Amino acid sequence: MTKARTRWPRQRDAEAPLPSEGPAPSLADVRPTELETCLRACAAHSGKLVAGLDRRRTALAEALRNLLATHAAMEQTPAPAAPAPLLRRTGKTAPASALVIGDRLMDPLLAVGGKALDCGYEDELKLALLVADTVLTQRTRSRAAWRLRARVLEAVGAEADAVEAYGRYLALTDDDGFGIAARTAGLRAGAEHQDELLRMLERDCPEAAGFAGGPVTDTWAEGLALHARGDWNRARSRLIGALLAQDRSGAPVPEIQEALAHYLGLALEAGGAPGSGARRTTPGKDGAGHLTELIALYAGQRRSRMRGPVADPTFGGVEWLTLGEFRNHIAGKSICLIANSQRVGSGSLGAEIDAYDLVVRFNSYRIDPAATGSRTDIHASIHKHGFNWDQKVHTRLVFGGLAGDWKHSLRTRLVPGAQRYLGDESLRWPLRDIGKVGADAWPSIPTSGFNMLWLLDHLDVSPRLDLIGFDFYESGAYRLPAAMKMPITSVHEYTSEKAWVMERAQSVTDTRIRLR
Repeated sequence: MTKARTRWPRQRDAEAPLPSEGPAPSLADVRPTELETCLRACAAHSGKLVAGLDRRRTALAEALRNLLATHAAMEQTPAPAAPAPLLRRTGKTAPASALVIGDRLMDPLLAVGGKALDCGYEDELKLALLVADTVLTQRTRSRAAWRLRARVLEAVGAEADAVEAYGRYLALTDDDGFGIAARTAGLRAGAEHQDELLRMLERDCPEAAGFAGGPVTDTWAEGLALHARGDWNRARSRLIGALLAQDRSGAPVPEIQEALAHYLGLALEAGGAPGSGARRTTPGKDGAGHLTELIALYAGQRRSRMRGPVADPTFGGVEWLTLGEFRNHIAGKSICLIANSQRVGSGSLGAEIDAYDLVVRFNSYRIDPAATGSRTDIHASIHKHGFNWDQKVHTRLVFGGLAGDWKHSLRTRLVPGAQRYLGDESLRWPLRDIGKVGADAWPSIPTSGFNMLWLLDHLDVSPRLDLIGFDFYESGAYRLPAAMKMPITSVHEYTSEKAWVMERAQSVTDTRIRLR
């Protein structure tokens, strides 16, 4: 049994987990943090990371190097007289050591926070929270920082604080492309199921109240010892008492979940559940029907937290579209693919775009009829966010490299009635799965645009195939407002995609690349 712990998770022993004890520190309020303090912490953490097999820490190391190099370059650049520099020391009225976060440093700093969160280890989670607090100290309305902070709090099990932070994010955005509203609804529903489960245990075992005020560690260990001796009735009161004490002390949610799972496993064993290898040792409240109800509540809180509420399990009558059926849908039709670029947003090709038989748009596309056209026939999106999934289209193709994550996204993000056809798993990851182009031949992760373009070129059934505004972000992004702060990710290699396109181009103008 471990000693009193903070909310931060850490590696566990192979033995079954035991509940923690003692109140955890509040993480609800932003802790004012100077940028200089954060940069020192980032430099120190960068020095701890060494070459290894953990690709998540390798990605974090690269993000840290980029942040520190950007900061160093800005420090060496003489500040202009006007306007104010991107990164400068404040005037005499402010603390002399205070640095200001400029736009140039913002994205690298948030990238460090995101990569640290991806690692999931205690030190990295602390670093991610430090980054979020640093940004929010100076930019209290930063959507990205509030979302980062909420995700870190959720990761460490501080769900009430995470819901509050998610609420701050939602208050600052009109486009919930990351599904935060559903996420918070799921967290709230999970907390309600968990509370109902604990209250049921408390009602069914009144004697557990006598053990809810003692040390969690000792009470839980005593319960395990009694169970090992076959005295389940006495063990049960102590184990439930420890669970109640753990809940009242504000223990991290993952620890409560693990302790509940351990308790239910022991209850099944004591009840002689099929497959447990044990004989029933006690009748009564742990009978099959009662245990089924407890397990249903446990499953409900886990399911709600993982995926949030799902309104329509049938996807609103959507028809699945196979590779062959998609080929038939596009055969003989002129197609244009519209980039989310400033070259499109500042142009006036709307009428020409709407004249194509099929208009394809990507991810967080933005509609301005005069510039972008008004029609969307095919929406191609990565599964990781839900921008424009509520917009009605004829066909929606969702791309994703991992089948499990792809299925989870469809289950949680798809809006019933917003599409007539939905690409099935045969259309999930075209370059890799259909083209069999592995990482050895194409190391970078293909973009949604390139996956779509490659698929259309591979099928080769369209008499006209045009790319409009594809300058590979040289002119900047043109997206929904909520997506404009998203950095152009480094996992994609736009140079290779551009070279592939240019090798096949039949004509090229400032706004249009014709492949057919």
